[in-house]
Parts: sequence; structure tokens; C-alpha cells
Amino acid sequence: MTVEIEKRGHVWTVIHNRPPARNAMDPESADALTRAFLQFDADPEARVAVLYGAGGAFCAGWDLKYVSTLDRAYPLGELDIPTAAPRGNGGDIPRGPLGPTRLELDKPVIAAIAGAAVAGGMELALWCDFRVMQEDAYFGVYCRRWGVPLIDGGTVRLPRIVGQGRALEIILTGRKVPADECLRIGLCEYLVPNGEVRARAEALAIEIARFPPVCVRADRRSAIRSHGLPLRDALIQEWYNGREALMKEGAAGAGRFKEGLGRHGDFGKID
Repeated sequence: MTVEIEKRGHVWTVIHNRPPARNAMDPESADALTRAFLQFDADPEARVAVLYGAGGAFCAGWDLKYVSTLDRAYPLGELDIPTAAPRGNGGDIPRGPLGPTRLELDKPVIAAIAGAAVAGGMELALWCDFRVMQEDAYFGVYCRRWGVPLIDGGTVRLPRIVGQGRALEIILTGRKVPADECLRIGLCEYLVPNGEVRARAEALAIEIARFPPVCVRADRRSAIRSHGLPLRDALIQEWYNGREALMKEGAAGAGRFKEGLGRHGDFGKID
């Protein structure tokens, strides 16, 4: 089994377990990872997921031994997106070569990155909401050497995270981007000692999962969907998106504050 799921309350840790290949992605792994995240998104008890690569590497990208067997005239085959394809998850559009990279989930996913997250593995990490890296972790468009393009969202997500100029430098040179640089340029949000990355990511997931989930998902959804919208349209989108959360959770939460919980910025006692 190349993908394992460990559950702790409302938190799922999804583990890609193919260490002999440094967790490079073959079709079996990509299908399994996609199924795991669709199950996570559909489970009413699941709130936050952590994506982790077993054996000391996050993901070394698309398995090039598999890629070498593809039809050179039509290499994407069943993964190709038809012109004017419908949006959606699951069967509406084909999965990405790296698995869930074309999914649009309604719940947060945190990447816990040890060792290599290169080529498509970097794209998989960029698909996550934010990234925790340990000191030996690194990114890099290592597929630059072989003429394999970024087709799992890398050219879309990387410029949005670090800016176009810096993204193009990383993409075009294919160079190694070590964890300390990733933290400095905003390509990861946390840097931890080796061996602590999974625990740190899971601790963050548990903390987020404590909060009222409708509001968490509403604010996340608005931040993602407002990208590229004119200011007025983004503000209108934010209002209608947040209105349901305010009705379902916000008024009741304000009542708990009125009763004395969570005063003076106390996040420890909120329910």
C-alpha cells in the first residue's frame, strides 16, 4: 500500500509511502492519494489534513521511469484535460500526474516536508495551503534537466506565492532551493529541526481543527476565491461567503465570549 491514512480526532495524516523511489509518484500512488483526499473532503468529521512523505523524502516528483514508457506523441493520455472541460473534483476532470493537484478541496491541507520536494513533488507541496519544512528539506524544478514541464500547478501557484520574478528564476534555473531560503522568501511558513516536521504540522492541524469549522472553511474559501477579483467583487464575494458562517457559528461564539470564555486573546478556553 503506497498511501496510508492515520486519524487523530478531526485531523487526518495522509502518508505517501514509497521510500525506495523517494516517494516519486507512479499511477498507483497518484490514484490512491487522490482517493484519500476526496475521502477527507467528504468526511463530516475530518477538518484538517497533513500530507507527509515517509522515509525521509516528501516527493521526488513524477516517476521518470514510468514517464519514459509513455507514448511520446500523446504522453498525457487519460490525464489530458479536454478543451473547455468542466471544473470540479473527482471524475469531472482527470487527476493530475502527481495525484490531487487539480482538486479544489473545501478543507485545509498542511504539507510536512522532509528531504526532497522536487519537480512535481514541489508542485504537490504548493497545492497544500501552507508548508512546514525541516532543515534538510528543499525544493527545485529538477525536471528542468529532462524537458519534463510543470503540469501539476507549479507555474500557476509558485508566482502567486513568491511573485513572478522570483518564481521564474526558480522555474527556469531548476536550482535547489533550501529550506532556509524557502522560509525567507515565503515559500514555507515554518522551519523546524530535522525529525520534527510531522509533529509540528500535526500540532498546527490540531490547533486549527479546534476552531468552529464552518467559519474556518468560509474564510479559507474566500481568501482563495478572491484571488484575481476586482476589489469590489472580492468584498461582495467575502460577504456572501461569510454570512452562512456568521449565522451558523458566529452569533453563538459571541455568546460564549459574553459568558466569559476566551477573554484577553485567550485561545485555550473557547468552548
